[in-house]
Amino acid sequence: MSDSSLPEASPYDPKPTLHYAAKVGLQAGIIGAFVSAIQNALGTHSHGAAGFATRTGGTIGFFAAMGATFAFTESFVANQRQKNDAINGAVGACTAGFLAGLRGIGHAYHFVLPAMAELCPARSIPMAVGSCVIMGAAMGTFDYSGQLAGEQGSTREERRKTFFKQPLKPIVESAEVD
Repeated sequence: MSDSSLPEASPYDPKPTLHYAAKVGLQAGIIGAFVSAIQNALGTHSHGAAGFATRTGGTIGFFAAMGATFAFTESFVANQRQKNDAINGAVGACTAGFLAGLRGIGHAYHFVLPAMAELCPARSIPMAVGSCVIMGAAMGTFDYSGQLAGEQGSTREERRKTFFKQPLKPIVESAEVD
């Protein structure tokens, strides 16, 4: 059996870990600022517009920390394994979920499942591990499924051709045949 039937493995292209972590951390911080502004606008308090930074400003740093943690871990694991696959995203999401569980973001889910308040109190190791498992599984599944579309192999040009109508072939070609 010849090796020509096997697909060629493309060489791994290393990711710049710190650059990627800083970029994603900044983007997540911007989203955190938006969420903080909404929290400030919807909350009842006497801080006014300054509550954006003083009262709910921790949200900005928390979002930035989660984004940077996810990006750093994902690219670090990819560089160590020298593979781009779903495991990298799952490990990155697991570390970000662990961070979320340590902060106690999971207390919002106690309204949905009141029994969870007794089993996994907020700001605890069980909540951190649970958040790690849930976010890691969700991101791993998302990455494994091909970003919800399942079109990993299609290029931009192929998607463009399927989106736009294709011109009809002229009938003149058949009339020229005598």
